[in-house]
Amino acid sequence: MTPAINLAKKKKIAHTIHEYQHDPRATSYGLEAAQVLGQDPKKVFKTLLFCLNGEAKNLAVAIIPVDQKLNLKLAAKAANAKKADMADPDIAQKITGYVVGGISPLGQKKALPTFLHSSAESQNTICVSAGKRGLEIELAPQDLLALTRGQFAELCL
Repeated sequence: MTPAINLAKKKKIAHTIHEYQHDPRATSYGLEAAQVLGQDPKKVFKTLLFCLNGEAKNLAVAIIPVDQKLNLKLAAKAANAKKADMADPDIAQKITGYVVGGISPLGQKKALPTFLHSSAESQNTICVSAGKRGLEIELAPQDLLALTRGQFAELCL
């Protein structure tokens, strides 16, 4: 079990776990998950960390569909910041307690401002990393926001 799965269980959130054999040659962890699980890429979301106003340790979380790119201007706007940059992977791993490619928005070591792309509102359930490569958790977007104290935001063009 990962902290992400343990949190969903502890809070009695309805969820489904999907496990697959991660291919180390895969160039996109998220697209690999969607393909292997036979899911629509618009229903499988990736977790990205971004830093605010040039401060490497002032982080926020963006959860976006695996077939989209994070728009840093929109991310900054969602977080009420002047500027956003992608977080340093080593810092992201240290702050969240998860390895890149398996960073879950759930059960992170430190609670961070969290933003879920607005397209998730139209989905009954979405998949996000459950805390390691090859492990996804499927749950309702509203439950994900409740667990992360997050909010919907426009994050992609």
